[in-house]
Amino acid sequence: MAKKEVWVVTGASRGIGLAIAQRVAATGDCVALLARGDSVHKLARKLGSHTLGVQVDITDEAAVEDAVTEIIRHFGSITRLVNNAGLHRGGRLSKLALSDWQAVIKTNLDGAMLTTRACERVMSGGDSITNIGAVVGFRGFPGDAAYAASKSGLAGLTQALAIEFSPRNINVNLVIPGLVMTEMTAGLSEKALASLTSMVPKGRCAEPDEIAEVVEWVARARYMTGASVPVDGGLMSTFGSLS
Repeated sequence: MAKKEVWVVTGASRGIGLAIAQRVAATGDCVALLARGDSVHKLARKLGSHTLGVQVDITDEAAVEDAVTEIIRHFGSITRLVNNAGLHRGGRLSKLALSDWQAVIKTNLDGAMLTTRACERVMSGGDSITNIGAVVGFRGFPGDAAYAASKSGLAGLTQALAIEFSPRNINVNLVIPGLVMTEMTAGLSEKALASLTSMVPKGRCAEPDEIAEVVEWVARARYMTGASVPVDGGLMSTFGSLS
């Protein structure tokens, strides 16, 4: 009988994070949904008795440690971590407030580090950590310096930890979505979204479950670590030409 996994998914109350939680919960695996808002409890209950909603600010070190303790108490282990939580605040550098820069870095990079550090202590051979990056972390885009820097940093963290955790056989990989139909893209004007979508060879945005499908596969892959996997409809191939 296959081992039942215990997944921890951050930013799990909407978008890609919720799609990941829904997909793995449907397999019968246990899932802890982490999110800032209290709606996460109701969402978890909807997914079944093998799920747990945990309201937590992943930038708060003590709160993250408490959340992991709660998950261990409830499920007994953690085998798959998905660092999905993300914050986006755009703007040209000359107009970007330091507080906005810091908020993006704190959520997207510090939060992933804190959650990883708390979870990896209880992980063992065959377990995995999957980070959710972004095309702009590799290609850059004007007006997106904070988000690009945070996701580039996450790519570097993935590489470093893949090597660091290899002796324990814990895999660490990065999945790189392109344009996805989430609240983040919903905030774009129709003209801006059409302009960006025109650069995607597939000709459309991804649905969250199309990203979740690959995240699940990467998280379960046994002989993959330190990899960066684009799920972007070909956007990585053309994005560098945008200005």
